[in-house]
Amino acid sequence: MLTLHRWVGAVFGLALSLFGLSGALLVWKNQWLRWTLADEAGIPARGVESLTRIVERALQESNGEANYIVFSSPELAVNLVSTGRHTGFYSDNLGNVITHWASRLERLELWLFDLHHDLLLGPNGTILGGLLALLGLFFTFSGLFLWWRTRRHFSWPLWPTSFSRRDLARHHRNLGALFAPLLIVVMLTGLMMAWRPVALWLLSPFSSVDEMQAAVAPPTVAGGDSDDVDWANIITRAQQAFPGASLRLMSIPQATGDLVGLRMKQPEEWLPNGRTLLWFDPQTGDLVESKDVLTMPLGVRVNNLVYPVHAAKVGGIVYQLAMTLVGLVVTMLGSLVVVRFWMDRHRISVPPRI
Repeated sequence: MLTLHRWVGAVFGLALSLFGLSGALLVWKNQWLRWTLADEAGIPARGVESLTRIVERALQESNGEANYIVFSSPELAVNLVSTGRHTGFYSDNLGNVITHWASRLERLELWLFDLHHDLLLGPNGTILGGLLALLGLFFTFSGLFLWWRTRRHFSWPLWPTSFSRRDLARHHRNLGALFAPLLIVVMLTGLMMAWRPVALWLLSPFSSVDEMQAAVAPPTVAGGDSDDVDWANIITRAQQAFPGASLRLMSIPQATGDLVGLRMKQPEEWLPNGRTLLWFDPQTGDLVESKDVLTMPLGVRVNNLVYPVHAAKVGGIVYQLAMTLVGLVVTMLGSLVVVRFWMDRHRISVPPRI
């Protein structure tokens, strides 16, 4: 077990460190945006007129290329408008462009998200991220097993007393044991987001897979022409359907037959963008279908907690600090001992001089 733990950690430890460090920084994404965009929190757009203006200005500023809009929230009074996989802009609640980007490299928070989400490798990187989360669970449980034999020597320092092999190994074991519960939470939720089949399997005791997939599936009905959409009418109907919910995300039709998709957040939800779903015909403005998150199968509702728990979107400043610390712990666990391991291997491989 010890040999397997060491060698697998030596190979994948630095990649886990990247996940840990980027995750720790992403916890503070909203604060970073408020600072860099000079935003004042707590004044999101809510009225039909304001939301309509944001949509119309987004389409105007993007020359009709906007594909979705994430609306402002009490935490961040800035709208995100996506115009492509790596392009878009932020706008204020009057629809004015604050800043735009033609590449994720132009915005630190977007680059960090891609690094954390898929290691900048796209879909294949997401698969690799799931593998690293699975390995993180293996390291945590195998590390606890190995630590149990030496638990009498447990100590509390968050930083090694020296960089000798013995002190680094002791620090590694104690730090992993101390943060094991939160490490399990982070790795398990990360695995569930990266590998959808694993999430469905873990949630199957609550609801069947077919039930969960059907609960969030979009309608198969084709929409009409989207050249002249009455956005105010659609937003009004959405707010009438769910009076207590806030509009969080709008998907804009990209081709003939596409529907206008909305996501709304109800007060009971933890998910930042909500999971109350509505689809409208862009030509007539008629509501095609809606799905109330509060009536969805239990498995879906449990799954909706995964991202907020993983990304510290609940629990306030205390939980944010805790998850930041966990990210830094993952960084230390995956880097310090790994570097020492390969330094020791190098010394062993170099023959002594005669």
